[in-house]
Amino acid sequence: MNAPEHLRDARASFLRRRWFLKDCGVGLAGIAASSLLQSDARADGTAATAAAADPLASKDPHFDAKAKRVIYMFHAGAPSQLELFDPKPELQAHNGELPPADLLKGYRAAFIDPNSALLGGKFKFEKRGQCGMELSEVLPHIAEIADDICLIRTMQTEAVNHAPAQIMMNTGSQQFGRPSFGSWTLYGLGTESADLPGYVVLTSAKGTSGGASNYGAGFLPTMYGGVPFRSSGDPVLYLSNPAGIDEQAQRTSLDAISQLNELSLQSLGDPQTAARIQSYEMAYRLQTSVPELMDLGSEPQHILEMYGIKDPKEANYARNCLLARRLIERGVRFVQLFHEAWDQHGNLTTGVKQNAADTDKASAALVKDLKQRGLLNDTLVVWGGEFGRTPMVQGGNDGRDHHNRSYSVWLAGGGVKSGHVHGQTDELGFNVASDPVHVHDLNATLLHLLGLDHLRLTYRFQGRDYRLTDVHGKLVPGILA
Repeated sequence: MNAPEHLRDARASFLRRRWFLKDCGVGLAGIAASSLLQSDARADGTAATAAAADPLASKDPHFDAKAKRVIYMFHAGAPSQLELFDPKPELQAHNGELPPADLLKGYRAAFIDPNSALLGGKFKFEKRGQCGMELSEVLPHIAEIADDICLIRTMQTEAVNHAPAQIMMNTGSQQFGRPSFGSWTLYGLGTESADLPGYVVLTSAKGTSGGASNYGAGFLPTMYGGVPFRSSGDPVLYLSNPAGIDEQAQRTSLDAISQLNELSLQSLGDPQTAARIQSYEMAYRLQTSVPELMDLGSEPQHILEMYGIKDPKEANYARNCLLARRLIERGVRFVQLFHEAWDQHGNLTTGVKQNAADTDKASAALVKDLKQRGLLNDTLVVWGGEFGRTPMVQGGNDGRDHHNRSYSVWLAGGGVKSGHVHGQTDELGFNVASDPVHVHDLNATLLHLLGLDHLRLTYRFQGRDYRLTDVHGKLVPGILA
């Protein structure tokens, strides 16, 4: 049956409009602009209106926060705590011997026979700072900030392989599809940036085993997911105008789209249309803000040298550390650096030494830089990987397997107890001897520092309320200042 003429005309008009929006709307990061709604979308200045018009508007925490923002340096591949953060003289003394049989009961290794010989640490440790924190000789720059960091030596997780362990560390679950820590933070607090995403991801070295699940929004609305900035070409896909489209043509196109959306808003009153109008304008501003952000030419030479940056245009971990500081200065709530290079099943000595050389100076420089700018007090800095490495050998006499029973991370700033070592492992570095910290406990405590109660920060999905710490997690008061 043929449709009435007025319905055919309406459908044709609809299709013409769809074609215009699809083919004439200039593509840039704004095509994915629902993830970039920012804090100035306020219709009448009230918090309720701001939240309705802009889900990423800055929100009040549950209680007074120590930290306002996060820089998370995720060192994927599992850095060896025994070469970096947790000295074990007894392990060195028993090098080459078999581990005690009772130590291996119920132990699950990823690849090696658990009954492999013990392997002593490859590097010397020294007491550093006024606090006397023992750190490896391959970390001379992190040693300089010993009095500013809180070293946790007793992290624990259930996961024994990289992808599930990375996802566990970042989302609180080994399963795909859960929101990341950064997404929960953005969901709970919004962002203060008018021109940049609230959650930015920077990568160096190899890609992570867990992939985009490490920074995705999971079942939260996609606007809360991390936005990767690429190391070459346009930092954000479609940031540059297509060939033949200049700034004036783009502005004309966006104005036309805005007018059509305004007509739709007046006709239907759909709040999502109001958000869409704002998102296109936000994406337009992104074209200016991102290139300025990524250009390190304005940084003084002594700052570049402090981070170990020789070429400001070279994509590497040091550049990402400096970009992290520039991002939080511009109001970005959560910046996550992913650097996967630490999977030393063999070639342990050379690999750890090289990785430390690539990351030690810039990691320490970031903390120093934040401190000298007055930003460290309310910025939470996290450094760590998905698990640790075994006290037993793998790969001849120069490698270690995955180890989830005890590993190390360190924190700085944002209400963290500085110059402090939390917890102790046994004499061989195999099990936690005191003050264990599970992944859920760490995440609960990090949220607490941001003013968020991990029990209250929930999202209903498939009939139940979910949270970052799932049904687990407790605060770790020992690491709070």
